[in-house]
Amino acid sequence: MRTTSNPAFRKLPEMAGGYANFNYGQGQQSSYGQAPAAPPQAARPMTIDDVVTKTAITLVLAVITATLTFLAGPPAVILALPAALVALVISLVIVFTKKVRPALVVAYSALEGVFLGGISYLFASQFNLGMIMQAIVGTLGVFAAMLVVYKTGAIRVTPKLTKWIIGAVAGAAVLMLVNLVASFFMPGGLGLREGGMLGIGFSLLCIGIAAFSFLLDFDAADKAIRSGVDAKFAWYIAFGLMTTLVWLYLEILRLLSYFSSSD
Repeated sequence: MRTTSNPAFRKLPEMAGGYANFNYGQGQQSSYGQAPAAPPQAARPMTIDDVVTKTAITLVLAVITATLTFLAGPPAVILALPAALVALVISLVIVFTKKVRPALVVAYSALEGVFLGGISYLFASQFNLGMIMQAIVGTLGVFAAMLVVYKTGAIRVTPKLTKWIIGAVAGAAVLMLVNLVASFFMPGGLGLREGGMLGIGFSLLCIGIAAFSFLLDFDAADKAIRSGVDAKFAWYIAFGLMTTLVWLYLEILRLLSYFSSSD
């Protein structure tokens, strides 16, 4: 059973879970009546501290490169698109190779920071600087809110919810791809990224999907810890969370741009 819509977590072994705990214990009965998976042989089992540490490293690095790119202005902004393309290639390597490569996760985070810094500079130049801070606060707020929701068990990560979120992510991706292709043949494509009620509605939908994706990411981390996977898999967790955070930030930034006007 898939536990998350994030492809970064496909490499984690089948894991028995529970909800809202981030516990370290093993040998507990699964919420769905399944026997817990046997912990793999590992030099050291992964803990929540590993997840927090690796996630913090990737985020701090992304913030540093994003800030440097933003402050450098146009000379560095031109690197945004190449950085995004290289980051995409690295992400595919991370997802489809079987060996954990922390260096690639670090490189991915640094490149995503360059991309985010460049995009943020363009939005700030076209609209206003305050919108960037609002997007950052909004992203962190959604992340914190969904973490609270998960840990309190307010929303339980069931197989039905998992399938719904995975389908929603796939559907949103297809719509964005179709809109991009359509934009080559007619101005604005399907209008999903042109503002107006349709654009605003689509951005709100994507923000909601990204927010719920955090629940699956947290659940994947929880189950990995319960199963006692090798500590190095914390890099995969960090990579997955980073990917969701980037998507959420870009969607919030785009939504705010619809309500902003150039000075």
